[in-house]
Amino acid sequence: MPHVSLFRLYSLRAVYLIIALGLALVVWPSVLHHAEPWGLSQGVVKCMLAAFSLLCVIGIRYPLQMLPVLMWELTWKTIWLLIVALPAWQSGTMDEATMGTLIECSVAIIIPLAMPWGYFYAHYIQKTGDRWRAATA
Repeated sequence: MPHVSLFRLYSLRAVYLIIALGLALVVWPSVLHHAEPWGLSQGVVKCMLAAFSLLCVIGIRYPLQMLPVLMWELTWKTIWLLIVALPAWQSGTMDEATMGTLIECSVAIIIPLAMPWGYFYAHYIQKTGDRWRAATA
């Protein structure tokens, strides 16, 4: 396995901390104190973001073990930017709500900067997967 420097580990911890604090300030108040029932989409989004923030807290302690959580975040935001924001921008139909989400998603640029790509490739792509059947005697 490739060595991950202490600097890179602290960079990852900073990413997890920024995400956890940001979501603690933005999402958790509405999770803990919402006066009206949420609609389906709003409820799903708020609960997923709350869960993500808790997983990022774990990532502060275990930055390498929680890399799939950061990859999920980076992947969905990249997909959204490519198939929602970019076409809206190109066609001149980007509204205020889409622009706000674009700005929120752009914060994900810190993830690839902190990601230990060599470690990720060796550990999650190149490494042999877990077995699919019972071991033979």
